[in-house]
Amino acid sequence: MATLLWFRRDLRLRDHPALAAAAESDHTLACFVLDPQLERSSGERRLQFLGDSLRQLQQDLHGRLLVVRGHPEQRIPQLAKEIEASAVHISEDFAPFGRRRDERVRDALGDVPLVPTGSPYLVSPDRIAKDDGTPYKVFTPFYGRWRDTGWRSPAATDADSATWLDPSRVTGNGLRQVAIPDPGATLDVAAGEAQALSQWAEFLDDGMERYGKDRNRPDLRGTSRMSAHLKFGTIHPRTMAADLDMRRSGTQEYLRQLAFRDFYAAVLYHWPDSAWQNWNRDFDSIRTDTDKGADQRFESWTAGQTGFPVVDAGMRQLRETGFMHNRVRMIVASFLVKDLHLPWQWGARWFLQQLVDGDMANNQHGWQWVAGSGTDAAPYFRVFNPTKQGEKFDPAGDYIRRWVPELAGIDNVHLIKDERPAGYPAPIVDHATERQEALRRYGDVSATT
Repeated sequence: MATLLWFRRDLRLRDHPALAAAAESDHTLACFVLDPQLERSSGERRLQFLGDSLRQLQQDLHGRLLVVRGHPEQRIPQLAKEIEASAVHISEDFAPFGRRRDERVRDALGDVPLVPTGSPYLVSPDRIAKDDGTPYKVFTPFYGRWRDTGWRSPAATDADSATWLDPSRVTGNGLRQVAIPDPGATLDVAAGEAQALSQWAEFLDDGMERYGKDRNRPDLRGTSRMSAHLKFGTIHPRTMAADLDMRRSGTQEYLRQLAFRDFYAAVLYHWPDSAWQNWNRDFDSIRTDTDKGADQRFESWTAGQTGFPVVDAGMRQLRETGFMHNRVRMIVASFLVKDLHLPWQWGARWFLQQLVDGDMANNQHGWQWVAGSGTDAAPYFRVFNPTKQGEKFDPAGDYIRRWVPELAGIDNVHLIKDERPAGYPAPIVDHATERQEALRRYGDVSATT
């Protein structure tokens, strides 16, 4: 009896519930399907992280990972037929795209069951609900129920958990091993399971104590940088949670961030249209700018040429590395939505194109939090002052100097006295004026609800 283990957002062998389920058979074929649609929608660096993670997985399996290209609803049934699989095992995907894909695969498999075991989350999105069975709309009560629900201990799996089939036996009939993506992009965080475990161990040893104090400081190494590993599943959050000592400083704050990840996944699961539409549909009436001038302001924002140092630093970091510090993500998002009056969807789409850790649930609902249109959203009258935010969270200006070289030789990189060096742009808007305009527009929405 053979089974097929279809890897997706779970590119690891340790703590892998679907692997444990698949390994109950006599033989298991490990496979990954390069979906052309996902390849097209992924930036160069995200493809690089995917490719490097697959190469690590291939190495850990001693070459026994079959990588094919095509539409999963075609390739997975073909593979299942080739090995006469009794079942296809997966980690469950709760995002709208993944759910639609899996339904097509399930239909195409016919009598062969598609068996989901585990998920990319500490607590799967379908497990948390109020007493009346409805989903949570506010994080704090969700967090309490989430902690009460709890999660299982890590699964005891590794490369030796299954008897792996050699992929060479199933590369006929149009199925063949394809090259793993390698676009040649430079990553500032190394990919793969071994790197994820090493990076996590280093953070636990040398970073967790400072996390609560430094996590909002982009000028410091105050975060774990595990977001891309969580996105691709090179580590399971359950592995991470098992290592948290709640008596140590920083661990409560870190666990809370893992809970936010689960919360946004649950919001997207229960309200799939919120991927691109306002969760709070009252905000459909808000006036945004979409004229030619708006396009030009958007281009200045994406290029890091707004004339606001911390905004430009964040946008340049994103373009150059595929990453941006979370505090800076909030600053640049507020600037786009409330200073430039552009639709949050424009910024969300740009982030997904650029971010290595681009995750639909986290990204879209982080943007909606800033825009005021999401669950548990920031109050509409909260408009970040980019200059004051820069002063508070990058007080010495080290982050700005790193990413905005035009300001490297300036004492006051926040340009409070507006002493600008040659070559650095003037502000594309006046923050005080645009703040008042944003409040007027948001006030119009509030008045009609």
